[in-house]
Amino acid sequence: MSKCHSTKPPHTKPAKPYASYPLYAHNAGVWAKKIRGRVHYFGVWADPDGALAKYLEQKDALHAGRTPRPDTEVITVKELANLFLNRKQQRADVGELSPRTWKDYKDACDEIVAAFGQQRLLADLAPDDFGTLRNKLAQKFGPHRLAKTIQCIRSVFKFAFETGVLPAPIRYGTEFQRPSKKTFRLHRAKQGSKLFTAEEIRRMLDKAGTPLRAIILLGINCGFGNSDCGNLPLSAVNLETCWVDYPRPKTGIPRRCPLWPETVQALREAIANRPEPKREEDAALVFITKRGFGWAKDIADSPVTKETRKLLNSLGINGHRNFYCLRHTFRTIADEAKDQPAADYIMGHETSHMSSVYRERIRNERLRTVVEHVRLWLFGDEGTKPVAAGMDLRVMQPSG
Repeated sequence: MSKCHSTKPPHTKPAKPYASYPLYAHNAGVWAKKIRGRVHYFGVWADPDGALAKYLEQKDALHAGRTPRPDTEVITVKELANLFLNRKQQRADVGELSPRTWKDYKDACDEIVAAFGQQRLLADLAPDDFGTLRNKLAQKFGPHRLAKTIQCIRSVFKFAFETGVLPAPIRYGTEFQRPSKKTFRLHRAKQGSKLFTAEEIRRMLDKAGTPLRAIILLGINCGFGNSDCGNLPLSAVNLETCWVDYPRPKTGIPRRCPLWPETVQALREAIANRPEPKREEDAALVFITKRGFGWAKDIADSPVTKETRKLLNSLGINGHRNFYCLRHTFRTIADEAKDQPAADYIMGHETSHMSSVYRERIRNERLRTVVEHVRLWLFGDEGTKPVAAGMDLRVMQPSG
């Protein structure tokens, strides 16, 4: 039920080919019919017979309120992309799919349409086409983006088979594969370390304003990423007990972390100077931008990424490092405390190790030991002060 016109319609609407013709000429340059309160389009004015044939093929389903099943012999690349994205949009509308993941799928569909053409028949696609597509993607993207795009494209064609759009699984050939582990290793070596030094983080904290200083502290205190900070609700932060209880937005895995005095103070300042949110959905968030919106990563951009990049550039901290490298740094230093389950719980990492099945609790003191170790690494002698007085000693449930 997509708009089928591909050229600008003429100024004058054509008359019906004959009196009993069931469709009418729509201003968009197509033959259309209103069914169950919704206008459906069937073909361009220049092809009334083709429009009629499509209507007759779909009318039973449309009048019954069902989505017409596509003709597997003639469905095009564009039609598959629309079917797939419409289905994913339904999941996004009910919160089962993040805006970022939907954007990844949309980008992958755009790559498919650009490479194969809108009107290319799915039945006409061959392994050579996918080999050519991979070469084009490899010239545009690094290994990680390439791997994600290939996986998303495979999801599109898996959807086509599982929903009956394709009668058999697509044949990709031997070339349409994710980059090898060797490629990832070489790329990582070329990029360099994703760690910040303690001195670099202290410089970042010294220069960062409100609320970026609090966001950076959450990154190194709790291992929070961009989305974690942008989506952090006020209800997850207890500045009296100095704890944050916050499942990961990406996976829903539970997570709990004691807050340093520096983090508590920065959060108090950020909340006290929090701009008035312009959208109701942002009213419950800890961080609000100067323009009145949340800091969460959206489809277009991430304020956390942009502001951190400005800060790093102003300090002359070069390299391929970004805000998320604070999460890398926290984990690297936290592991030196030699309590992997506690570090996993703070990070929100789910482990498949059998020990996690039998582990029924992780005491708060173990979490405190991990973050105190990171604080001592970051602040030196200043980090030997107690993390927070009066913090409760309740027992936490493990993440795995």
